[in-house]
Amino acid sequence: MASHNITVHDEGDGVRLDRFLASVLPDHSRSHIQRLIKEGQVRVGGREAKANHPVKTGQAITIDLPEPIDPVPQPEALPLPILYQDEDLIVVDKPAGMVVHPAAGHASGTLVNALLHHVDDLSGIGGEKRPGIVHRLDRGTSGLMVVAKHDAAHAELSRQFHDREVEKEYFALVWGVVAAGRRIDEPIGRDPSNRKKMSARARRSREAVTRIVRAEQIRVLTLLQVAIHTGRTHQIRVHLTHLGFPLAGDDKYGDFGWNRELARAGLRRMFLHAHRIAFVHPVSAARIEIEAPLASDLDAFIARLNAARSGASDAFDR
Repeated sequence: MASHNITVHDEGDGVRLDRFLASVLPDHSRSHIQRLIKEGQVRVGGREAKANHPVKTGQAITIDLPEPIDPVPQPEALPLPILYQDEDLIVVDKPAGMVVHPAAGHASGTLVNALLHHVDDLSGIGGEKRPGIVHRLDRGTSGLMVVAKHDAAHAELSRQFHDREVEKEYFALVWGVVAAGRRIDEPIGRDPSNRKKMSARARRSREAVTRIVRAEQIRVLTLLQVAIHTGRTHQIRVHLTHLGFPLAGDDKYGDFGWNRELARAGLRRMFLHAHRIAFVHPVSAARIEIEAPLASDLDAFIARLNAARSGASDAFDR
């Protein structure tokens, strides 16, 4: 972490703090600067300030900038379950908590770092930081990801994802009683009141379709098998929360009070797992269908819930 001292010039007088810093630090995006401000890495006159704080001529601003990330990710011997592999592609079961590719604050320990250790030949289309990456999963989501080994495979797999030819199903545990067979067709866009969240009520939105394939009620929760026909950011989380059934353990869209009860019962993360994927092989044209069993931590939590079904009333009984 390196500290930089900046003095506000005359042209900056009255300008919002985040906008002023973006103008004098062209190598850093405004969103990155806003994140640094929120994390307390920016001080005006020795004190932390909000992003919309108007700066004044002559004020001293100190900003702590993280050291630059190595532009070329390094191989790391990280555990990475490989469920399928040939000369064209690889399918892995990404652990929860693993970021897909290096970014600010995550220079190492990513899926890309692990792939570089386990696989010698990856597609370069994604660039040096994202070799072979065709699609993504959130950091807190476990499960199946397809990775291309060469550029032709990358292009064809990307086309299949874009044209909605890839079948994707997830396991999700939600609060409430939900019936199978329900189709959720609600466009999703950036939440205008919180740019870090998505919303089914956004003015600018894109088509998003989710279908509930199976449902098993476990006390006041329901274990769902969910298929998505589009791949919008946070789609499953947003759609189910929009219907009033937030994901268990979701710290962004979920029921925070009850999530604390789940944490005490052993659920340490959002209950979402990419369980099944099916696509056409980019070279042989054979149909590939792969399933990843429910992650061990989530499976153990479901076992505890089932074991308690016949027990006495407790915090899960609303």
